Amino acid sequence: MKTKTDAASRPNRNSRYIAKTKAKKAVISIVRGLLLFGLCFMIIQPMLTRFGLSLMEERDLYDSTIVLLPRHVTLENFRIVFTLTSFPKSMLNTLWTSLLVSVLQVISCTLVGYGFARYDFPLKRFWFGCVIALIVIPPQTISTSLYTFFTQFDILGLVRLFNGGNTINLRGSVLPYALMSATCMGLKDGLYIYMLRQYFRGIPKSLEEAAFVDGCSTMHTFLRIMLPDAMPTVLSCFLFSFVWQWTDLFYTRNFLSTSYRPIFSTELSTIVSRMSRYFSADASKPIVVPVGRQQQLISIGVLICCIPLVILYIFTQRTFVQSIAMSGSKE
Repeated sequence: MKTKTDAASRPNRNSRYIAKTKAKKAVISIVRGLLLFGLCFMIIQPMLTRFGLSLMEERDLYDSTIVLLPRHVTLENFRIVFTLTSFPKSMLNTLWTSLLVSVLQVISCTLVGYGFARYDFPLKRFWFGCVIALIVIPPQTISTSLYTFFTQFDILGLVRLFNGGNTINLRGSVLPYALMSATCMGLKDGLYIYMLRQYFRGIPKSLEEAAFVDGCSTMHTFLRIMLPDAMPTVLSCFLFSFVWQWTDLFYTRNFLSTSYRPIFSTELSTIVSRMSRYFSADASKPIVVPVGRQQQLISIGVLICCIPLVILYIFTQRTFVQSIAMSGSKE
């Protein structure tokens, strides 16, 4: 039988429990906020440092009293980097190449990923093992084969047949990029196929069956039902492809010769060799540029390279986070 004392102590116990719950939530919120602030600071701090460095005159680089904010502000450094990297021509060429590669990769990998998820065909496990091999094996192991193949391009002897017995050299053009991307052999294509295959496998087959009952064809079902539901994952693959191609040096150096239009990543990678001639009064007699000055101009180039990617993620981060969080529809 409950006494008056028990009835009186019950509100006290409830209030203590509520207070403890609120305290735990407050502590967790504070810890989470500190962790997020630390992670954000680790990402933003290098960008702020490079931005402050970009506004400094050369004499500020060797002043030990200057940490982040310059004492003598100048925008001349940006003009120098623009000249050394052929900006904006190199940036527009990079944008065009990255968009072409990304679109072709997304189209081909989406079709292949859907095929692996929904259809049975001979040697399916073997071909999917080849997809995994694209993820595991670094592309540097086949660099010699790629160089030889596109330097002496020929398919089943057809090129020699219609070109007087001679092969075609495709290096120095964007065609190697297009061919590899359209055939799912481009940079990180194995990862995109795997991501899309896993997503399509999580979509209930009842959606397709209902569409077939209503008279939809296979392609119509894919384009009108499956693809719209997979757009967050498709967009994530596009972002990954665009970013990796934007900063790629391996394929750019392998496929695009010096006669091709300048690409910003290659221009930035060779900026030091052009500094010595740029700052020399006589172009035939290059000078040695101080290391601090070299690092400053390289930092500005890296900052310029990152700005378009940051803007891209600002406008697409909601869809990108959604694609990472979701695991497909459920029955």
